[in-house]
Amino acid sequence: MLKGIPAILSPELLKILCEMGHGDEITIGDGNFPGHSVHNRVIRMDGHGVPEILDAILTLMPLDLHTAHPACVMAVSPGDPTPTPIWDTYREILAKHDTRGSSCLEAMERFAFYDRVRTKSYAVIMSGETATYANIILKKGVI
Repeated sequence: MLKGIPAILSPELLKILCEMGHGDEITIGDGNFPGHSVHNRVIRMDGHGVPEILDAILTLMPLDLHTAHPACVMAVSPGDPTPTPIWDTYREILAKHDTRGSSCLEAMERFAFYDRVRTKSYAVIMSGETATYANIILKKGVI
């Protein structure tokens, strides 16, 4: 055990966060995200929701200040009436940890999101989140 480290963060995830450098990205996927299909470095966090994982990570990892939108969610597909109240929760968490507040969040089309995860994410965290469109990419900043 270590002092000041959120208990939800496993040694495996802490190692990944330490290995990441400035500009590296990490994806937190909801329970429906095809993490193993799009990436070879996957950390399972079944039983935990994305908001609690997001909050814990941002306790330790700053977001990139040189990027207008260092946090990115998967946009709702055109014609899909699914509401995304979880995004409001993300905005609150982002505002808690970043002075730019919710303005650092952007939305990206579904297949572009998958491509970005494939090519730019250092790792994918698979959560047990049941909310839809709850996937989020974070770009690491400098301490």
